[in-house]
Amino acid sequence: MAPKAKKTKKLSEEKVETIKIDTEDMAESHIRILRTLTSILSHVVTTDDEAEFFEGSAEALRLCASLVKQAKFTKGFRGMDGVPYSKQALEYSLEVLQEQIEKASVITYDN
Repeated sequence: MAPKAKKTKKLSEEKVETIKIDTEDMAESHIRILRTLTSILSHVVTTDDEAEFFEGSAEALRLCASLVKQAKFTKGFRGMDGVPYSKQALEYSLEVLQEQIEKASVITYDN
């Protein structure tokens, strides 16, 4: 029996996009979260598995919330009612997201 031919993909056939982010003012924890977030988002938009799609989507939003809570801007700032800016920003973001979900409004950057 003859050995099966190996399927190979030429590098020129693979589409690889590099995303560059200025991390100069970021902590190592921010950079790790961004790497993880980028990887998860990439998986979410390409997966065919329902569970991975839902779990990945939830994890992506959780990581975004983590970055907002750790943002440099929020250090030491509080609103008039004493609520930390990070919490206010997340609550505002959830309200906007909920409105977009209810309107079935999706933001697209390409036509």
